[in-house]
Amino acid sequence: MSERKVLNKYYPPDFDPSKIPKLKLPKDRQYVVRLMAPFNMRCKTCGEYIYKGKKFNARKETVQNELYMGLPIFRFYIKCTRCLAEITFKTDPENTDYAMEHGATRNFQAEKLIEEEEKRIQQEREEEELNNPMKVLENRTKDSKMEMEVLENLQELKELNQRQALVDFEGMISQYREMEKREKEREKEEDEQETKEMLERALVKRLRDSDSEEEEESSSKSSTDKPTDILTTDKPTEMQGDTAGGGKRARVESWERSVGTLGGGRALGSLVVRKKPPAAAVNKPSPVAAAAPTSTRDSKASTTDSTNASKAVTTQNGSSSLSLLGAYSDSDSNDSE
Repeated sequence: MSERKVLNKYYPPDFDPSKIPKLKLPKDRQYVVRLMAPFNMRCKTCGEYIYKGKKFNARKETVQNELYMGLPIFRFYIKCTRCLAEITFKTDPENTDYAMEHGATRNFQAEKLIEEEEKRIQQEREEEELNNPMKVLENRTKDSKMEMEVLENLQELKELNQRQALVDFEGMISQYREMEKREKEREKEEDEQETKEMLERALVKRLRDSDSEEEEESSSKSSTDKPTDILTTDKPTEMQGDTAGGGKRARVESWERSVGTLGGGRALGSLVVRKKPPAAAVNKPSPVAAAAPTSTRDSKASTTDSTNASKAVTTQNGSSSLSLLGAYSDSDSNDSE
């Protein structure tokens, strides 16, 4: 491996470099090189845009009879990517740039144009000052005024920066965040309060509904606590006697027909009839009673008929199965006797 990197060659003692034949090549010969577009350009033939940095296989040659301070200038030939038209540009060592020569126009060279204009103005000013000393004084006065204006503007900018530096941006941001946090907490509390109020209203409404239901249940229960209340009839004894005796019929109110009287002392006094003792338990009849058995039987029959009539009236007033049953049993007992 060490022989491969040898830099010193062996020259024999009889070596004569003038005897080596030289190739005669043209001075404007071209080489194929790989390069990138040095600036943005647009093809004049088809209008295709070629951007800076696009790679090309270009031909390179040395420009004849053009030197800048002993430095050669090179020319490059490329082809448009769309129409294959030839585009040429060359180096510009004076401005450390490249100059468009043929086939395309350079884009975005405003900065270069401004620089060239400034150089031209500077050259004209120098030429005037060489021939006119008064012009030198005027230019110096203008320069001093411009410097004063620049200093004033700079001072204003410094003061403005100091004013802005006094403002505590972090404090402002923290205050804004605190205010936003308080606002969110307040909204949350309002929502919770509103939710509580709605729940309380719903509970009160439910309690009221339950109370009304309990009242309805209690009223229904009180109305059906005593099913036999509809049978109560609070008729005076005199009215019953008059009815039994076959006299004028007692007047019954419309509300007594369905539910009966409210304050009756005896619930079923007019419907229940006591059974008479058997014949053996009765004392011996007196001669007066024996003398008129037929009249007694007649009176019993009339009494029985009047009782049945009163029972029928009572049945009509308060139509009930119990009243019918009582009347039926009473009639059987009377008949048996």
